[in-house]
Amino acid sequence: MEFGILFLESTSLEFGILFLEFSISMSAFTENGFDNRVTRLFRIRYPIIQAGMIWASGWRLASAVSNAGGLGIIGAGSMYPDVLREHIQKCKEATDKPFAVNVPLLYPDIDKHIAIIIEEKVPIVFTSAGNPKTWTAKLKEQGIVVAHVVSSAKFAKKCQDAGVDAVVAEGFEAGGHNGREETTTLCLIPAVRDAITIPLIAAGGIATGRAMYAMMALGAEGVQMGSRFVATPEASSNAAFKEAVVAANEGDTIVTLKKLTPVRLIKNQFYQAVQDAENKGASVEELENLLGRARAKQGMFEGNIAEGELEIGQVSAIIKDIKPAGEVVNDVWNEFINTCHSPFMH
Repeated sequence: MEFGILFLESTSLEFGILFLEFSISMSAFTENGFDNRVTRLFRIRYPIIQAGMIWASGWRLASAVSNAGGLGIIGAGSMYPDVLREHIQKCKEATDKPFAVNVPLLYPDIDKHIAIIIEEKVPIVFTSAGNPKTWTAKLKEQGIVVAHVVSSAKFAKKCQDAGVDAVVAEGFEAGGHNGREETTTLCLIPAVRDAITIPLIAAGGIATGRAMYAMMALGAEGVQMGSRFVATPEASSNAAFKEAVVAANEGDTIVTLKKLTPVRLIKNQFYQAVQDAENKGASVEELENLLGRARAKQGMFEGNIAEGELEIGQVSAIIKDIKPAGEVVNDVWNEFINTCHSPFMH
């Protein structure tokens, strides 16, 4: 009997602490959205960020997300410098809210992209695929907020040492180019949280408010979503690619081309050709020849579903509709709030 009373008292205390912590976390909710380090850093209502994706993230998508209270990002990786400038200028015309540009640091015209970003006074830059030390200082000298995308706690620490303002930790579930560590988001976020003190944004496998809640519980202060925003009218991706995304089921995406740069894509004839070549022991040169040029453009922008490279994340399996980007932001945010109020299944 004494044990039963002790157990009840202990359990009551633990739940009391749990609900006390929950009530404190609820204080971050404001009339204008949410107040934490990510929303303050980017000056946005909700800690929901749209990934800067090639052949998808133009000015229409970025401005729609920013107007809805998230952070829209223009994906510069598939843009020539003059095209990037045009998208930045049109985005500024379409929204008075903050937006960003994502710049892959290995891009051949990176110096021209950086110059345009500075000239056009873009307030926020997300960098990826390269050493953050290369451009972070120059961007911050211009008053630009800098975030960098990583796939490991080791590189997150290097980003913090390089002076970035925030880190995006992207798990193995994500679409497109992936880290070689093959660490899932569930494992990656707590590891990165323990490694750095600057704001942390979770990415990879996130398309719902429930997933957002889980990432925040693991230590993230915001989420970045890519695949969910591909399936919107504002995304510049080809309609056939969007339909392939919403038709995808579990197991329909896979990471391939590991001898080159690992990339997650939808299985199709191109993937099968790569698989056959790798099974025969194809060299790096042979795989490069098979990949050719503009394979991603063929698939995602031009709609060659059979032979193009269809980069998308595992979470495509639960994306079943194409709806406006603003609606995506609102739906994710409302589900996040509802999950905060009732996080457990009854």
